[in-house]
Amino acid sequence: MSDLIVLGLIFNGPKHGYQLKREAGFILGHGDMHNNLVYPMLRRFTTEGWVRKKAVQGKRGQTRQQYALTARGRRELIRRLAKCSDDDVRTDEGFNTRVGMFALLGTDARAQILGKREAYLRAREERLTVLKTNIEVGTYGAEVIGFLLERTRSEIAWIERLRRMQRQRK
Repeated sequence: MSDLIVLGLIFNGPKHGYQLKREAGFILGHGDMHNNLVYPMLRRFTTEGWVRKKAVQGKRGQTRQQYALTARGRRELIRRLAKCSDDDVRTDEGFNTRVGMFALLGTDARAQILGKREAYLRAREERLTVLKTNIEVGTYGAEVIGFLLERTRSEIAWIERLRRMQRQRK
């Protein structure tokens, strides 16, 4: 997912490597993304022709690298966002990353992603309901199952809200 996030961060314009490290780390829920992750990724993107690198003058006279998405990189990002596997929709990170970049995707791709996630959530809701009614899990186990059911149902409602947003934009 971090590769999609980094590509998405430069979709609207160039950024310095340090800025990408900070912003990607923030989005992923931790501190700065580690140099050993972000810079090899940017080198690979440059080699693939998805990103171009340009040396620019920094505020204190130092030379900094600025990264910008190429047309090929834009196409690749959109292709990879739209190509949403079952594994991608099973994880909050994979699903939320795609929803966060829905503006880049067409209506059909959005509908497919929402449909896959909803199917996953409905199956999860069914498993949790069976677990809740058929297995004695104790007081705290029941609390966990109740919490997970509530969260699952809340996300199903959110998916419907996203679909309404889609219909209103047509």
